[in-house]
Amino acid sequence: MTSETSETLDQAMVRSNGLDTLLRDLTDRAVREVPGAVACSITVRRADRLLTLAGSTGLPSGLDLRQYEYGSGPCVTAAQTGIEQYVPDLAAEDRWPAYRDYALAAGVCSVLAVPLPVDGEPSAALNVYGDRAGSLAAGRHAARVFAARVAGAVNTALRIERLGQSAADVRTALLSRSVIDQAIGILMARERIDATRALERLRRASQERNVKLRDLCDQLVARTADGSSRGRK
Repeated sequence: MTSETSETLDQAMVRSNGLDTLLRDLTDRAVREVPGAVACSITVRRADRLLTLAGSTGLPSGLDLRQYEYGSGPCVTAAQTGIEQYVPDLAAEDRWPAYRDYALAAGVCSVLAVPLPVDGEPSAALNVYGDRAGSLAAGRHAARVFAARVAGAVNTALRIERLGQSAADVRTALLSRSVIDQAIGILMARERIDATRALERLRRASQERNVKLRDLCDQLVARTADGSSRGRK
């Protein structure tokens, strides 16, 4: 995923009016960013049952619900096991016959379910659907990158929702995470270090300067952007 795409995602997170809008925006964006995708949804576990937290425009009604009712399907398996499920051609799939027949009747011919760990445990998945056999083959990497990019957002949103905090708190927390991620990326590129060491350096600098981590990262991102703008003049 390009930096331009990441910035657009961050903007969508910040401007969204509440959790439902945020997650729906993410599923719609996944359809635009993943080659071959015509619909997307997010499956999560709540109170020992699976449900669809958000679905994109054009998601066939009941497509995920049938999996939950049957207790089987690619999205259910990915969410429960934490293992990616890719079905290039549903017509040739025999693991979930009841779901397969329903999905094919709904016009879905290919499915990719990428696990989204919630609080470190397998219990969610980003589900991408294609309307032709093999149509998602070229989009598997993009789907994984997108899932990795939004996993933190889903985690944060769910955690804040459980605490009963407001939509403004959701947007603030997501913006903070976005700025920290950008600062980590800047240090990785500048210092040629991995993400773990970059985060350690930022935390150490935050403590030494007695500045909040989010504020420190915001300053770093702003200085870098300002330097880039000057360099282009």
